[in-house]
Amino acid sequence: MSVPVLELKDIRKSFDAVVAIENFSLDIRPGEIVALVGDNGAGKSTLIKIISGVHAPTSGTISIDGQPVAMSNATMARAHGIEVVYQDLALADQQTVYMNMFLGRELTNGLGLLDRKRMIAETEQLVRELDVRIPSAHATIRDLSGGQRQGVAIARATHWAKKIILLDEPTAALGVAETARVEEIVLSLKSRNIGVLIISHSLDQVFRLADRICVLRRGKQIGIRSTAETDKNEIVAMITGLQASGG
Repeated sequence: MSVPVLELKDIRKSFDAVVAIENFSLDIRPGEIVALVGDNGAGKSTLIKIISGVHAPTSGTISIDGQPVAMSNATMARAHGIEVVYQDLALADQQTVYMNMFLGRELTNGLGLLDRKRMIAETEQLVRELDVRIPSAHATIRDLSGGQRQGVAIARATHWAKKIILLDEPTAALGVAETARVEEIVLSLKSRNIGVLIISHSLDQVFRLADRICVLRRGKQIGIRSTAETDKNEIVAMITGLQASGG
């Protein structure tokens, strides 16, 4: 068995008197897709923020490749090879695809000028490898469809992520065809040995993509199931706390 790219152990997060997460443990291995599911307010977004360095855990440990790390800010998380694709994408609408790919991390040449040629070439190569169907690296973000934008956001995360990509409801605003395209891109990340943690409200999507499913309810970890060994009834029962009906 490979060493987990990410391991969370006994994570607890409280905001003053409110406990948002308690005793949460999870590991993700290279090339594995794990889904994080639960009702609104279950603590999913808080966990994403802990892994991505936005919130420090109150207690517990985070390890990357078996080594404990302190993730006190988002820059530190990125330095450890962790990238996040949020629902709002955080793309610059007026900029081109290639400039978005390197936003805040622009490549420069020996003279300190933007190395547009290299940024365009790297963008085109990755877009081709992930089969993100956009007109070109020169296209402006505002001219792209929702699915194309999501593809660019995931491609950007893939370019910079060395270990883990966190996806927060990546297809919530997309139609059926665009959702299918984005799911294909997500599945292609497995071959890059990147671990993926995906939050999704769609159990259909979870069962299509995830190797394992982790259920949260009111900040508590209810359990982790192998997708091949569970079904929607069991997961719904875990999410809601209501017994699954037989039959």
